[in-house]
Amino acid sequence: MEAVMSFEMLGYLASIFVAVSLTMRSLTKLRVINLIGALLFTAYGLIISAYPVAVVNAFIAIVNIYYLQQSVKVTAVSHP
Repeated sequence: MEAVMSFEMLGYLASIFVAVSLTMRSLTKLRVINLIGALLFTAYGLIISAYPVAVVNAFIAIVNIYYLQQSVKVTAVSHP
């Protein structure tokens, strides 16, 4: 029973990260916080065998990582 509650807490924590990410003005902060939420949701989906949840959030995490890398490249080129 306690394990189920901790898994449920993981889902709530993931939801909080995603919700907070949507309040960010900075796109980089939004992506970083959303990435954390997506990774937590991926783990949550795998733990509870909700594979559609895991797959879509893994995809969201990959998209966030891609755009964060692009942002770092642009910043590196802009500021030699």
